[in-house]
Amino acid sequence: MWASLLFMILNLIKPVSVFLGYISNNNSFPQPLSKEDETKYLILYEQGDEDAKNILIEHNLRLVAHIVKKYHNCGKEVDDLISIGTIGLIKGISTFNRNKGTRLATYAARCIENEILMCLRSDKKIKSEIYLQDPIGVDKEGNELPLTIYQQLGVYILGFRLSSNLSFRQDFFL
Repeated sequence: MWASLLFMILNLIKPVSVFLGYISNNNSFPQPLSKEDETKYLILYEQGDEDAKNILIEHNLRLVAHIVKKYHNCGKEVDDLISIGTIGLIKGISTFNRNKGTRLATYAARCIENEILMCLRSDKKIKSEIYLQDPIGVDKEGNELPLTIYQQLGVYILGFRLSSNLSFRQDFFL
């Protein structure tokens, strides 16, 4: 009985202690690697050591967080941006060529920014799409009017007359 009670108390305290440790610890990310350690782990990764790749990723997460700060007001959650930036970091580490004379952080920073920008552009593209079922107006009683109603009425939208005789295959909407 005492063991189960102690186990329950520890299970309740553990999330709180992890949260407090996260808030109070300024070193939430590991320190960046020195140039010698970075070269060592890059050589190990080129030889096929996946643990070396994981170490390179973990020690460059601070770089991801630093780059994400630039995009904090773009409409996406910071956690999502960190996840996207981490994908860019992984791609950067996977494609890095140490023989070209640049540091990993310099190359990875561009990969992280490119990944974040690609995601933001794709979200912008998705937001600009219009579907026939989307409401584009409201009638006198407050009911939403879809684009198909305007087509039936032959209304002009943005200078183009919407044809009422548009033909779609039946399986198009399925």
